[in-house]
Amino acid sequence: MANRYDSWASQSVRSTVPCAWAAARLRHFARRVGWFVPVVLALTALTARAAERPGASAAERRGEYIFRLSGGCSCHTDIKNKGAFLAGGRPLQTPFGIVYAPNITPDADTGLGAWSEADFIRAMTQGIGKDGRHLFPAFPYTSFTRMEERDLKDLWIYLNTVPPVSKINRPHELVPPFGIRLGVGAWKALYFTAGPFRPDSARSEKINRGAYIVQALGHCTECHTPRNLAGALKPELRFAGSTDGAEGQLAPNITPDPSTGIGSWSAKDIAFFLKTGSKPDGDVAGGPMGEVIDAGYGNVADSDLDAVAAYLKSLDPIVHKVEKKKR
Repeated sequence: MANRYDSWASQSVRSTVPCAWAAARLRHFARRVGWFVPVVLALTALTARAAERPGASAAERRGEYIFRLSGGCSCHTDIKNKGAFLAGGRPLQTPFGIVYAPNITPDADTGLGAWSEADFIRAMTQGIGKDGRHLFPAFPYTSFTRMEERDLKDLWIYLNTVPPVSKINRPHELVPPFGIRLGVGAWKALYFTAGPFRPDSARSEKINRGAYIVQALGHCTECHTPRNLAGALKPELRFAGSTDGAEGQLAPNITPDPSTGIGSWSAKDIAFFLKTGSKPDGDVAGGPMGEVIDAGYGNVADSDLDAVAAYLKSLDPIVHKVEKKKR
């Protein structure tokens, strides 16, 4: 398993230096000119190879690859206001108020610089911060809890290579009573189950790999599943889409229902979309999903995108039409 894992990480790791920014812009251009996509993707691959960080350890490269499979953690960069990479401050609109993404650079005073690896793993898998307080579930530890320990350790190593930025975290603006941290413990007792991903022995290795990426690393349920009044995911509508996706935008139904989901998409369509942002109908991904592709999925091995596509095609179709709320 370790050898295959290392090959996944080495196939298509991207750096956060300007070359990677150029690669993202090339992918964006590729979406706009469909016939030119193969050429642009070839240029992107050349740019990526030039962007690899010389001297990076195997663990750092694996950690960066895990970072990409998580969608590049774009929520932690205030892109609109040209904020520093992963320095936080980005306002995320939710049905319960505004959540401001924290600084996750290794700055000792305002970021994760004073955290230990154990602190980080506990936050990711149990939703408990360095100070021992429960973390609001806007941070998707409800999905990250399924991550393998090695992936968590490697991700931690990579995050410590990011340039530290001194930027104080902004307090959340949550609607009462959702801003009361003491209530999070009770919420977790009702709705949170900690524990790593368990492969399904009845399914292929490829589908299990896709399930792990979607359920744990990519935390796709967090946006693509509607929530109840307490903010917990509705398990009967898992992946069926939500009107309260990232930053208040619609998150489409990604089950293989032909009328309300992506049932008309082939596995190749899904993988190509994740690589380029281009949909079968010629439209392109924008907003948070476009960022996730630019910072994350557009930079990973085709074999992993194929695994994600295989897993999504294996889901039970759910009829659930996602439409904008009437005002």
